Amino acid sequence: MVVAVLAGCSGQPEGLESPAREPSVRPNAESSPSCAVTARLIPSCGAWWGIAPEVFTGMGVEKSLQSAETRIGGTADVLHVYHRGKEEFPTEEEVGLARDPVRPRLLLINWKPSFDHTWAQIAEGAIDRRIDRLADYIRRTFPERFFLTLHHEPENDVDVTPGSGMQATDYAAMYRHVVLRLRDEGVKNAVTVMTYMGAPNWAAKPWFEQLYPGDDVVDWVALDPYADHRVNDFDGLVNKTRPDFGQWPGFYRWMQWRFPGKPVMVAEWGVFERSGDRTAKRSFFESVRTQIQRYPQIKALIYFDSPHAPRGDTSFDSDPAAGRAFSELARDPYFHSTPVPRP
Repeated sequence: MVVAVLAGCSGQPEGLESPAREPSVRPNAESSPSCAVTARLIPSCGAWWGIAPEVFTGMGVEKSLQSAETRIGGTADVLHVYHRGKEEFPTEEEVGLARDPVRPRLLLINWKPSFDHTWAQIAEGAIDRRIDRLADYIRRTFPERFFLTLHHEPENDVDVTPGSGMQATDYAAMYRHVVLRLRDEGVKNAVTVMTYMGAPNWAAKPWFEQLYPGDDVVDWVALDPYADHRVNDFDGLVNKTRPDFGQWPGFYRWMQWRFPGKPVMVAEWGVFERSGDRTAKRSFFESVRTQIQRYPQIKALIYFDSPHAPRGDTSFDSDPAAGRAFSELARDPYFHSTPVPRP
């Protein structure tokens, strides 16, 4: 089990192994010699700042992003969007936002390839025609680099029943098959992300390590942590522990040990409303600003902004003081030290 291996893991944050040997993408005239972007979209300075804007509000992505950025008083480096099944992506709206001539953005595209097939069936080729059509669409539509994560947060979809087609090893096989098929069909611009839930109870499962598809098909690793009443600051968010899983060191510490050379993305994070404590969100956002530099392996931080998230309201400005603290965080120079590469 993972937790047994990690019992003695150091709690001190460590730096990301230098990506200096990796070739850079086309240089940006605004970039300084000390701040560059690699071919895997790793910023050498600070971290990308991003948002999934006004999710579950029924607004289109363009209006949602414009509204969220107006509320913030600043812009995002990364736009997180969601697709499923036969949908082709990026859409015309998403392409337009990525290619904004004033403020280009990176796309983080979250795709669940099928709800009608098991992971094992996908790995065996059940939706290859769908993958091929998507590959053709991406080649014709969007040659720029973008982040791609496949069936994020797979832990709670695992079915350990023999033959279910939804075991952890089936997930790894599905992920490998989709990525390799896309690459074989000419999609060379997708920077792949493996996204975990980031919760101790799932990390303690005996099959947890079997989810990982392999270094050759994963460029970034990610977690999706949320702050409820048990999480008071950013430290507690990215390194959640629980008394009933005492050997688990926290997700960031595990990622340091398990993936010392890979960039880490916080692909979704949010702070829920807390009844009786209107200062909680403000205090939490302030903690991110003071603590983020303790985690140099985190190279992207993407907020999930929704008044109707499954477990509560994660709107960053549900309280005026929280909104001001979030805006200050979003404008912090740490998140804007490396300009987004222009198309």
